[in-house]
Amino acid sequence: MTFTAVAVPLTWLLVPLLMVMYGAGVLVIREAVVRVGGGWPSLVLLGVAYQIAEDGLGLQALTSPRMYGAADWGLRALGVNWTYWESQIGVHVVLSVLVPIALVDLLFPDRRARPYLGRGGFMGAGALAIVGVFGLRYTISASQDPGYQMPWGWTAAFVAAIIVLALLALLVIPRRHLPERRQAGRRAPRPGVVGFVSMYLTMAFLTTLLPLGLGSDLLFGDMMSPLLRLITAAMTAIPFGWLVLRWRAAANWNNRHRIWLIGGILVSHTAFMMPGSPTAVLVGSLTIAAQVALLTILARHVRQRESATNSIRV
Repeated sequence: MTFTAVAVPLTWLLVPLLMVMYGAGVLVIREAVVRVGGGWPSLVLLGVAYQIAEDGLGLQALTSPRMYGAADWGLRALGVNWTYWESQIGVHVVLSVLVPIALVDLLFPDRRARPYLGRGGFMGAGALAIVGVFGLRYTISASQDPGYQMPWGWTAAFVAAIIVLALLALLVIPRRHLPERRQAGRRAPRPGVVGFVSMYLTMAFLTTLLPLGLGSDLLFGDMMSPLLRLITAAMTAIPFGWLVLRWRAAANWNNRHRIWLIGGILVSHTAFMMPGSPTAVLVGSLTIAAQVALLTILARHVRQRESATNSIRV
């Protein structure tokens, strides 16, 4: 919502529909990982599977030569929009899966390792997620790219990839997952530095792969080949993930760091769309203001809760 709705404000009116199309899938991911005792590696793998289901099987944007104009953004080969695919892996894994789950964990830390739903609710959310994928296929895809039918070969490949990723995430990775351990000699930078770095690297990743504001011109124009853009974006995203893991293992890493990390990502994600139009500038500015205000309230809430907990312990 902090991305598309900035450029197309009427998207906010579709919140109930988008909750089915996107929210149910992320809820299923979170519930499945908690039930098997997995951690962030499982969330990342299921986030990729989720992205393939949404963008591949639902929207068909991974293979369509016309959808969103994504085929013109970079490398298209073997019938696949590789630049669009890489960009959406980053967007969906981080913005659709990891950030919302982290925010809810900050709000309700006592339920961090517990399921939200019973068996019936979990099955119901799974059914809604499937309905959401079909909804994308027969509403957005059908209206934005009428008549397009993804090749059956890629349909089979995407389904197989989703199954393999799910098996790895839920059966293999949890057995090898180790609890987070703090290293006494390691220090994370100040929360403000964490926020700035996350904001900068998020913008660097997006602008390497996508036209700023989803306009017509890519950053640096023809100075970078489509393949080089894919490599450069990966060289931004992977070290970013590695850096966050190092920060998380620091002795002084706390909830303030987490909130600044999330804030930098959200603000940058929204700001990326603002050059698209005067309306995007207005809606984006309001959205960023709301993000900062809500994260400030969250930080105050977390601080008060921690103070109360420390008082009880004393």
